[in-house]
Amino acid sequence: MQKFLFGFFFLFVSLSFSQDVQVSGVLIDGESQDPLEAATVFMETIADSTLITYTITDKNGKFILEGKTSAKNVRINFSYVGYQNFQKTVNLDTPVQDLGSIPISVSVANLDEVVVKSRAPITIKKDTLEFNVASFKTKKNATVEDLLKELPGVEVDAQGNITVNGKPVNKILVNGKPFFGDDPTIATRNLTKEIVKKIQVTDTKTDSEAFTGENGDENNKTINIKIDEEKNKGIFGRVAAGGGTDKRFEYAGLINYFDNDLRISALGGGNNTNSPGFSFGEIEKMFGSGRHLNFNSNGSFNYNGMAFGGGDGITNSRTAGANFAKDFGKKTDISTDYFYSSANTFNEELRNRENILPENRYLSNVNTTSETDSYTHTANLKFNTQIDSTFLIAIRPQLSFNKIISNFTKNETSKNANEELINQSVNDNHSERDGNNFNNRLSVTKKYGGNGGFFRIIATNKINAIANQDYIFSETQIFGEDPNTLLRNQRTNGKKSASEFSVTPQWRLPIIADTLFLNLEYNFENEKRKDRKDVFDFDEFSEDYTTFNTAQSTDFTNTNQQSSPEMGVTYTTGKIYARVNAAYVFRTLESDDALRDIHFKNDFNALEMSVNFRYKFSKTFSAFSGYYLQNTAPDIDQLSPFVDISDPLNITRGNPDLKPSNEHRFYLGANNYDFKNQTGFYSYLNFEFSNDRVVPKTTVDENLVKTTTFTNVNGTYSLSGNIGFNKSFKIDSLRTIKYGAFLYATGNSNVNFNNNVQYNSTTINYTPSINATFTWKDLFELSPRYSYNYSTNSIDVSTFENSNYTRHEFNLRTTTFVPKSLEWRNDFKYVYNADVTEGFNRSYVFWNSSLTYSFLKDSGSATLKVYDLLNQNSNVRRTSNQNYIQDVQSTVLKQYFMLTLSYKFNTLGKKGEIKDNPWD
Repeated sequence: MQKFLFGFFFLFVSLSFSQDVQVSGVLIDGESQDPLEAATVFMETIADSTLITYTITDKNGKFILEGKTSAKNVRINFSYVGYQNFQKTVNLDTPVQDLGSIPISVSVANLDEVVVKSRAPITIKKDTLEFNVASFKTKKNATVEDLLKELPGVEVDAQGNITVNGKPVNKILVNGKPFFGDDPTIATRNLTKEIVKKIQVTDTKTDSEAFTGENGDENNKTINIKIDEEKNKGIFGRVAAGGGTDKRFEYAGLINYFDNDLRISALGGGNNTNSPGFSFGEIEKMFGSGRHLNFNSNGSFNYNGMAFGGGDGITNSRTAGANFAKDFGKKTDISTDYFYSSANTFNEELRNRENILPENRYLSNVNTTSETDSYTHTANLKFNTQIDSTFLIAIRPQLSFNKIISNFTKNETSKNANEELINQSVNDNHSERDGNNFNNRLSVTKKYGGNGGFFRIIATNKINAIANQDYIFSETQIFGEDPNTLLRNQRTNGKKSASEFSVTPQWRLPIIADTLFLNLEYNFENEKRKDRKDVFDFDEFSEDYTTFNTAQSTDFTNTNQQSSPEMGVTYTTGKIYARVNAAYVFRTLESDDALRDIHFKNDFNALEMSVNFRYKFSKTFSAFSGYYLQNTAPDIDQLSPFVDISDPLNITRGNPDLKPSNEHRFYLGANNYDFKNQTGFYSYLNFEFSNDRVVPKTTVDENLVKTTTFTNVNGTYSLSGNIGFNKSFKIDSLRTIKYGAFLYATGNSNVNFNNNVQYNSTTINYTPSINATFTWKDLFELSPRYSYNYSTNSIDVSTFENSNYTRHEFNLRTTTFVPKSLEWRNDFKYVYNADVTEGFNRSYVFWNSSLTYSFLKDSGSATLKVYDLLNQNSNVRRTSNQNYIQDVQSTVLKQYFMLTLSYKFNTLGKKGEIKDNPWD
């Protein structure tokens, strides 16, 4: 207690004697006297080089350092790529000072050496934003994710998704190499800050684009984690296991071996808590949120094709994997990984739908039960070899095998507006599916001359095959004046296969060295798909499935072949990037059914083009815009006149007279991050409209049986946009506040058909949100967030009513770090759906809580977790479109308590020296 009181008194005295300081000036080139934009200026203490504050010079070379310190003398550091580092000692007896013009000299050393030796918190190079990890303080044993949260302009949400100045991060590299494929969170939640030297942020590029110096994907970012060379040798990892009430369990383990240019990692895990091999809380932070992960608006997500969470069932999952990366000298590197995943998912769903017709409405209720077992093996390889400084070969093969076994039942009833039963059906389906896929991408790039010219050829091939066997029993009853019953007891043997090959030569010819280029490209693709389905009806006499059903069976061979010559011009300088491309597409779609007289061949030729423009007003502020014209051919299934009667209540027939659609897209946006004021702003607007868009055309008869075909329409468009703002500032050396606001809006106008009546429907959706995070270092963190969703649907037919829907969601995340060895996390969510129908929960409160005690010098931990503390978890959602309004409620994971033990180990140290054993 005395130590605590002394520490508190010392902190109070330090803050009391701190003063606000402001030091300004202008940084210029020592010879030309030109101002230096985006140079880093930072203030530190002289005694121990502790960072006090930092900033970035503006386009006029001006800087203003603002902060709070009790030091009487400080050191000001100036750092700029290609220039000598410069220091100046400043006496703070006068808290506000103007240093005037400060000249610095060009460095005679290699530029890369200048960057490595720089201690600047931030370095801005031509296309890279680099953070010096030592300059950013975090809690003890912080992960890379904890570090990223401290970096200016970087946001990390609860699922581990990262944005930099409003742009999503879609790739994480470790020393320039993938770490367990493309899942960012496995790296950010497992690597610790202590082994990291720098964090580099760039636009996402392929290896070939980086090799030629081309511009990357300006809408996505890549983070490269640079490991400290003196801490790049040894073993580190973590193991954990837990058990809880309601037979809940989780276990996981990860081990990594680093030896400079060699990296080997392995992981494994399992649980029955709706996590893709890992779990929320301690283990989720340990292993990330899963590979190939896509989150849905209702909170559910998909992992390698399997559904998890959000109320969509309960999943028992298992995962294992290994990763290998090795540099063979400076010119050749290889990385490969293997994953095994399996899952069992059970789900019950209730779906109430009000179907809209021009003359009336009818109601349908659907109850489904499903249980699915899935097994997947996936292997990836990345191989790069640089023959010389002008010649690069890159190969990317991928291989996967999967097996899915599922049981599915469905009970459906349809009633008219008077609640009279019109039809009902019962379905019972058992299916087994085996599939394998092979994809490969070969890229060969040859640079020539010294002016930015290159020749590249890209070849891809894809081969996949699926075999399935289904057993289907269904009974469909239609009532009314002409009642009838349709019984089906069938076995279906299906085989699908596809082979695809493409080759694309590209040639960039410099017109003005490194500035203006002529781009020539030719793309050839050929895809062949076979779809055979043999349906056998059950024969009562033989008591076996022996009667071949021609009407429901298929034996299609479909071919899609296209070629497109393309030409464009690219202009790029330090501030401007502009590109104009035009291509003409020759496309042929052909289909043949060996079981019946169905054969067609359609040619679709069209012009495509794109225009892209970006202007950098400064190193941190840029605006961009563009236009795309794309031609989309109808799917072969939409063209084929084959009548699909596999669902007696939903019959589908294609239309061979369909035309391709032309889609026009305009976009513009702007991004800016002010490092001086720690303020970020970003915006984006997208507008699209189509000619000859393919839409379904459905008729419903008096028995509520739907028959659907397809047609072309004009007059469809969509508008979407977002605008966001975030700001971070330090109250003092311990307290930090981050806050932001975001607005996302969409509008769609569609042309639809309902019982041969054509009409326009317009849907508008607004989703504003606000969030904040207050951090008192080493004490607690508080993060509230509120979002409001409002949607409206209007139809230009007088018999249709306009509809509006609202949803409120409030989230609160809290973390406390006192006492020192105890961490208490809470995740609170309140949801209110104002417009769901009676019988469904309109609101619920969802609260997860975990209490973690650390021991063994923080290497061990025990975590008590409570999932759904108030036992109110629910998944109710209302959706609507031009044809229906529906409410859905599914199986959810209910309350449980779990105790998890975790242990981490780390032998990484200076030149591989072994760290102290926490057990000693």
